[in-house]
Amino acid sequence: MKTRIKEFRAKYNLTQAELAEKVGVRRETIVFLEKGKYNPSLKLAHDIAVALKTSIDELFIFYDEAEKK
Repeated sequence: MKTRIKEFRAKYNLTQAELAEKVGVRRETIVFLEKGKYNPSLKLAHDIAVALKTSIDELFIFYDEAEKK
C-alpha cells in the first residue's frame, strides 16, 4: 500500500504531531503510515481522510502483492 498522507499534510500545513492529535494516535503511527510500514484500520484510514478533507481512495493506494513483482 502506498499513501499520500505526507502530500495532503503539506497541503494543509499540518505536522505529523498535529495530524496524530486530530485522529487520536501517536506521531510515530503517522510516521509508519507515511513510510508504508503500517496498514491502518478502516476506522483510522477514515479518520485521517476526514482530517485531511479527502477520501480514503485518494489518500491510500492499495495494490495486490502480485502487482509489486
